[in-house]
Amino acid sequence: MYRRQFLMSVAMGATALSALSGVRAANAATSSTKLSVAKRTLDVNGRSASVFGLTDRSGKSGLVADAESTIDLQLANETTESTLIHWHGLTPPWKMDGVPDNPAALLKPTENRAYNLPSGEGGTHWMHAHTLQEQNLLAAPLIVRTAADRAADEQEVVVMLHDFSFKSPEELLDGLKKGSMSSGMSMDHSKMMGSMPGMQAMHQMMSGGSGMDMPMSGMNMGIDVNDIEYDAYLANDRTLDDPDVVTVEKGGRVRLRIINGATATAFTIDMGALSGDLIAVDGRPVVAVKGSRFPITMGQRLDIRLQLPPYQGAFPVLALREGAAERTGIILATAGADVGRIAANGSDKGPILDLSLERQLRSSSPLADREPDRKYSAMLGGDMAAYTWAIQTDQPIMAKKGERVRLDLMNMSMMAHPIHLHGHQFQVVAINGTRIAGAVRDTVLMPPMAALTIDFDADNPGRWPLHCHHLYHMASGMMTYVTYEDLI
Repeated sequence: MYRRQFLMSVAMGATALSALSGVRAANAATSSTKLSVAKRTLDVNGRSASVFGLTDRSGKSGLVADAESTIDLQLANETTESTLIHWHGLTPPWKMDGVPDNPAALLKPTENRAYNLPSGEGGTHWMHAHTLQEQNLLAAPLIVRTAADRAADEQEVVVMLHDFSFKSPEELLDGLKKGSMSSGMSMDHSKMMGSMPGMQAMHQMMSGGSGMDMPMSGMNMGIDVNDIEYDAYLANDRTLDDPDVVTVEKGGRVRLRIINGATATAFTIDMGALSGDLIAVDGRPVVAVKGSRFPITMGQRLDIRLQLPPYQGAFPVLALREGAAERTGIILATAGADVGRIAANGSDKGPILDLSLERQLRSSSPLADREPDRKYSAMLGGDMAAYTWAIQTDQPIMAKKGERVRLDLMNMSMMAHPIHLHGHQFQVVAINGTRIAGAVRDTVLMPPMAALTIDFDADNPGRWPLHCHHLYHMASGMMTYVTYEDLI
């Protein structure tokens, strides 16, 4: 039998508590919040592993805060390694962003550091190391709840996805550089990057030329999908051999808050017979999109509202690994339901992610309509054989406070790249040259040979990373910066 966790939402007036499955997120942040970086032991398919954790005073993982408030906390490093935490989805002052030496120094062993983080408008966010320690599960949910969230008659379930290896991240990176991890390592896709044909293709795509999504399900076409074959894929720290089973009510309403905390793996969320409404991406509301399958690349978050059937049953929520048979997930089950075993490998490969969903998304709170004050172009590319990656810009990306900035992004490589901008949210305003009024978010997928245009308001001075959220692409050079002129 599976171990079962019974985490139910209990309404207590206007301060309903959130039932956060598996990750067991802490109660709303208070002025005395302490968050500890510590080591813990995890059982993965019958084998012990030493991993990181982010816990509060009671040992619960993660953090819950109220919207439109200040998260006042002490971050304590209780390990023997220096570390630092990035607050992914929040827009704190630059000095608190959490990228080592940009500008804050690493947190030394036994060191504590005070943070005063603006919680923002609410949303499903997360926090993680901006170093290779992220691979060792140094990550946790960061849920910011609005008054409407607290008053809603629904159960909240957080699902945090990871890819896991018994090898160290240094070993994994070394293997990638030696060409031993991916079947595509002998391919060099860097030849167009920075070349005249590459630049011409980029401008043609941005102007509505020959851009395409490369709908690749079931096709090879020289595309590289997964760099690393992991030992396990986790949902709330558990595999499908012993999944997190969350008790739900017959006919109840559930809000799934799904976080892709994997370092190098994209997934498709598959809810099987259930259909839901996608109501937010990256913590920002969107016009609801109905469906039973939704893609989620690294760093992204999905909020999906489900109306459960009025009968007893078990309802798997699976995460299908992109282009492969492996899967993970949780199970929503009514009390007393028969919970059957689900194989960790499916009969079919997970879909290759594209921009189909991105085209459908419309923000419920878009940026104000205005022309950009500055425009920049950035090309993504790399050398698969040498395993080096880069974001090449036509000029340094600069901004002044109060400006609207536009970035034209073009992926000239044959791998997808989830692109994340720190300190801001941006709106997707064009896909392959076609204008849209898309989602406001902080991480967007760039499939191979795709072009996207994003706009953001320069309202948070600093030197902000713009990077690929594939950990090993970032570690191998795929990062640049948006710099405010005030800093120069």
